[in-house]
Amino acid sequence: MSVPMWAWIAVIGGLLVVLAIDLWIVDRGEAREFSMRQAGYWVTFYVALAVAFGVMLWITEGGGKAGEFFAGYITEYSLSVDNLFVFFIIMSRFAVPRAYQHKVLLVGILLALVMRGIFIALGAAALERFSWLFYVFGAFLVYTAINIVRQHLKGDEEEFNENVVLRWVRRAFPTTEGYVGSKVTVKIDGRRMVTPMLIVMVAIGSTDLLFALDSIPAIFGLTKDPFIVFTANAFALMGLRQLYFLLGGLLQRLVYISYGLAFILGFIGVKLVLEALHASHVSWAPEIPIWVSLSVIGATMVITTVASLIKARIDARKGEETHPEQV
Repeated sequence: MSVPMWAWIAVIGGLLVVLAIDLWIVDRGEAREFSMRQAGYWVTFYVALAVAFGVMLWITEGGGKAGEFFAGYITEYSLSVDNLFVFFIIMSRFAVPRAYQHKVLLVGILLALVMRGIFIALGAAALERFSWLFYVFGAFLVYTAINIVRQHLKGDEEEFNENVVLRWVRRAFPTTEGYVGSKVTVKIDGRRMVTPMLIVMVAIGSTDLLFALDSIPAIFGLTKDPFIVFTANAFALMGLRQLYFLLGGLLQRLVYISYGLAFILGFIGVKLVLEALHASHVSWAPEIPIWVSLSVIGATMVITTVASLIKARIDARKGEETHPEQV
């Protein structure tokens, strides 16, 4: 799809305006906790925004491009659910006051959006020049899927390890011992210092960039269009913050979500390899249409979510039977 420069500017500008309004609404007045009702409204708003964009693509570019966008958006949003586990750990480790968590996520994910844009541009250029990278991406996604299942079977818990960027920020800038409201920098005794708020924002942004090592190759397996890759990532990231507050403790109940994400990554990895073989004129290699990908991704997420909730309900009933005095 040939996208004129004005379309890129309009989309990016529109996204920045929405994010600025979001930040202004959250940051005005005294800091307060983000309620479940607010989270629900914002999640609905951002999902509706993504759907509207997909419908616009359908009208202007046809069902094929719209299908690629929706498949990419659902994949990125689904993979982001797994990222939320690590975000919870980061917030807990740095003891971020709940009233400031939304701002931390907003700024941190804005940083991730900029870095992902650079990553997508580099990836698109590399794939266009070196077609054999599709085999590498496909193999990497299958390998990642296997590792996810292995870790889940072993019962390994999600961990947060400080990356190079975060360690550099800690060393390079003097940091206050505690939070100073929602400020990221503060002047103490004539010396400018950063607060733990900035450290957490960098942690969220840089950690999300590491997650992109899985998600960006996955979406390139669904579409080769950089515009669709970027917009699907952007809309998924924009709705991620509110999803963090909306799901809350529900994340701990989604016990099968890792299997679903592993299956999706494995499916897209195989799809990438098959389509690369098909492009190389290998007769037996099929080209998997986008509607099949969209159906597989959607069905997988529905099945794993429903199965997780059913298991959580069964476990809760067993707990009530085992400890009736606590009911």
